[in-house]
Amino acid sequence: MEMQLYSLHVVPFVIIVYLAFLLFMRPPGEVILASLVGGLTMGIINALFDLMAYYASIWHYTASGLVLQLPLPLYVTPILILGGLVYLLIWRMWHTRGHWFAMLLLVGVPLFGFVRDFFTAITRSSYVVWDSAFAWVVNLAMWLVMFYAGYFIFRRLAPARESKVESA
Repeated sequence: MEMQLYSLHVVPFVIIVYLAFLLFMRPPGEVILASLVGGLTMGIINALFDLMAYYASIWHYTASGLVLQLPLPLYVTPILILGGLVYLLIWRMWHTRGHWFAMLLLVGVPLFGFVRDFFTAITRSSYVVWDSAFAWVVNLAMWLVMFYAGYFIFRRLAPARESKVESA
């Protein structure tokens, strides 16, 4: 039931936010496709880590409506927002004065994801329950691998952005 409610109430909002950013950023089609493929890579690696963690008794999900013990609707956020949208922002800001923001996203998103997962698992305020003291190491490795693997795919597929020289 929880996954159905999440699909009904949260997933449309996540899609609208992603589309709104596309509307205002107006990236080329190749970049949109690269961001979606990079985000999908991130989501698939996330699901594989979750599946591995479940069968290794490292963590599990307690929500109802799981498919193969995986909360499939929850992967929309890493695919579209933490993957695709962040990759688009990094691409947009890389050769501008906002390069510092691109670097902040490149380093900060995996750290934010890990810290968020750590605190929600410790306070038991999410659907995930950590069954092992080793879970934080696996979760940190998961965030680093999935974010940078998705970014690697994105960089291979996305064309380089033309840098605009701004004069005063």
